[in-house]
Amino acid sequence: MKKSVMLVAIFLIASMVLGACATATEAPATEAPVVTEAPTEAPTEVPTEASAGTLRIWADEQRAPVLTELGAQFKAEYNVDVVVENISGIRDQFTVAAPAGEGPDIIVIAHDQMPALVASGLAAEIDLGAKQADFLESSIKAFTYAGKLYGMPYAQENLGFFYNTELVPTPPTTWQEVYDISKQLIADGKVEYGIVLGGTSYDAYPWMTSQGGYIFGVDANGDYNPADIGVGGEGMIRFGEMALQWVKDGVLSNNTDNTTAKSMFKDGNVAFFMNGPWEIKNLREAGTPFAITKFPDGGTPFLGVQGFVVNAFSENILLAQSFLTEFVATEDAMLKFYEADPRGPAYKPALEKVDDADLIAIAAAGEGALPMPAIPEMGAVWSDWGNALTFIFNEEKTPEQAYTDAANNIRIAIASKGMVNVPGSFQSLVGCASDWMPYCAQTALVKGDDGKYTGTFLIPAGDYECKVALDGGWAVSYGDGDANYKFTVAADGNVTFIFDPETTTLEIIVP
Repeated sequence: MKKSVMLVAIFLIASMVLGACATATEAPATEAPVVTEAPTEAPTEVPTEASAGTLRIWADEQRAPVLTELGAQFKAEYNVDVVVENISGIRDQFTVAAPAGEGPDIIVIAHDQMPALVASGLAAEIDLGAKQADFLESSIKAFTYAGKLYGMPYAQENLGFFYNTELVPTPPTTWQEVYDISKQLIADGKVEYGIVLGGTSYDAYPWMTSQGGYIFGVDANGDYNPADIGVGGEGMIRFGEMALQWVKDGVLSNNTDNTTAKSMFKDGNVAFFMNGPWEIKNLREAGTPFAITKFPDGGTPFLGVQGFVVNAFSENILLAQSFLTEFVATEDAMLKFYEADPRGPAYKPALEKVDDADLIAIAAAGEGALPMPAIPEMGAVWSDWGNALTFIFNEEKTPEQAYTDAANNIRIAIASKGMVNVPGSFQSLVGCASDWMPYCAQTALVKGDDGKYTGTFLIPAGDYECKVALDGGWAVSYGDGDANYKFTVAADGNVTFIFDPETTTLEIIVP
């Protein structure tokens, strides 16, 4: 790619100025007068060329150093400054900053966060040209929405089945084997539990799929069908019944906290654990003896893809695409991302150079995995899907009731497209089935003639927190910066919530 017209113009102008200076200082044809004073010393500094522009990138702490290095190369080649900022909660902050013209040109996100940005008009379509063939087809599909590509992938990830090699020399291939091995290890006093879960939804999904569970069905084209919800299906219920029995039998820990679960496996208190490539480094540093294999009974995890999305409001869309296709989409750059945070490269030339046995095993565990549903309806799934297993373990609901209720709530949430809600810790006190329900009709706000959404609810005295959620789910939500909105009701009374969609801010008026 040649330098931009802007850069050529700057070069020509600079040449003309320098030429004019040279002409003005030439000696005249007539004899010059004698100079008695020492001539002024010529400047030793060479004037620097003005920057031809700036690209701003938001990334996390793993990717930021690599992007900064690539930015320096881009600056050297095209005289365009690249500013890389380490930002937490990128997606949430971007949805506020981009429409106001204050967002970055490029962000780094997971593919399932992309659809909400597309729906809000915040993501620009990307043309990778001939480079697209160098990426894994599954990664390109993950960043494709409604037939258009909205991101350039760089890494793929999925869960694998981890086991302690000192405790389990030969990995099991069925869940019955996992159960039998666990019972024996517990009886021998070698472990506290056989297996622990790092969560109630994504982290348990391979076990769910092994029993026939799924979230959304797929159509003939392989695209997710939000009308086909599998959360309340037989496979999901079968998993719930199985997991509950294992908890009662003392084989499965009832812990579902991810941090605790990782510690239990790292310290050798459990023999089996489902986790991703991000945990490999921690286990190696801890000296935990482990290996990774495929999931029992053919379970498959979700496939996650990390990538770059260009701001649709950016004034440098073509420049941003050039940076991505020329400087990021290279074998050297992709391997640096891999070294900074080991996950399987989505860029085939870099993937071919990876020889890490654990990452290769993770990839094998993900064979046949479908991408995390990158459709807006997925935002309506997470809360109820995850809560169902908590209800089961606490024996508040039977597995059938828990997953059936979850599926019904998800259907209601999906049908709530266009809803503006204020889910929070007060909802169960104003008629909702529970707190933090983004689709509860009792706390939906109503659009007024001024374009703002308003709702007034009688709330008892107390301290509360809330957020604003759109479309009956969590795919698009707003808080007070990175935190929830907090408010105090001194005495029972009507509290009014006013949401301004232009500024995405919430005003709370208490009695």
